[in-house]
Amino acid sequence: MSTDPDRSRAASGPGDVDQAVGGAVAELLSEVTTRTEAEPLRESTSLRGQCAIVTGGSSGIGRATALTLAEGGVNIAFNYLDTGPESRAAARELQDLLAQLEVKVFAQAGDVRDADAVTGFVTEANARLGGLHILVNNAGVGRDRALWRMSDEEWQTVIDTNLSGAFYFTRAVAPYFRAQEFGKIVNVSSVHGLSSEFGLANYCSSKAGMIGLTRSTAVELGPSNVNVNAVAPGYIRTTQLTEHVPAEMIDRARERSALGRLGDPQDVASVILFLCSEVARHITGAVIPIDGGYLI
Repeated sequence: MSTDPDRSRAASGPGDVDQAVGGAVAELLSEVTTRTEAEPLRESTSLRGQCAIVTGGSSGIGRATALTLAEGGVNIAFNYLDTGPESRAAARELQDLLAQLEVKVFAQAGDVRDADAVTGFVTEANARLGGLHILVNNAGVGRDRALWRMSDEEWQTVIDTNLSGAFYFTRAVAPYFRAQEFGKIVNVSSVHGLSSEFGLANYCSSKAGMIGLTRSTAVELGPSNVNVNAVAPGYIRTTQLTEHVPAEMIDRARERSALGRLGDPQDVASVILFLCSEVARHITGAVIPIDGGYLI
């Protein structure tokens, strides 16, 4: 016996649809537990003894962030992309500096675009450090080109590294943070996730996507007492900036800044430290520009 699909749809009225949608939402919310009141603010805002993952940690903002957290007594796990002897030397140097601060250190080469490798790294970091409390999604690349000249590889590499990598790490730490009902996630986006420039279609899309990911994660993990925020650096004086961005563009960025200067990695690391501390416990889903007034 045949069934008329139009008649079947007609038999399902608005009430049936509402019931189906309501059931789906209820199933999702059944996984969420909600705290309706905050615990008293701790007398000490020290992060000492906590454990952090910093992606792309061997240089630039990642390096400054790892050192800043470690100076506060935070145990550090960081990954880096092995591009040859120079990248390995930078990672070893950072390991030595972190060890001098008397914190636990775990470093491993890896590609944030590899979801299985990310899961393995997070599992190993948790075992080596003795827990996980902080995630800083910093790893990122750029492949600047006018969009009509941009190759599939240039588009995909930037999206997969900057956005998918952040998603893979966030997904991997979420079970740990939800189980302990505590965690801090900071995503390193960019002013170019808020305002575009010529030749940055892939980069701007990835960094705007990170802001969307930040807000979605804040909504989903908020009931488990997990703070999720983003920083949006402007032009920061790093090797990647000075070696890959034309001097005239850097000069224009400096002139456009209200403060008339470029930022340093430490400027970003200090804000990340603040967002990881308990004094920022009621901030989530926020995007903080660190741009010297570039956007105003």
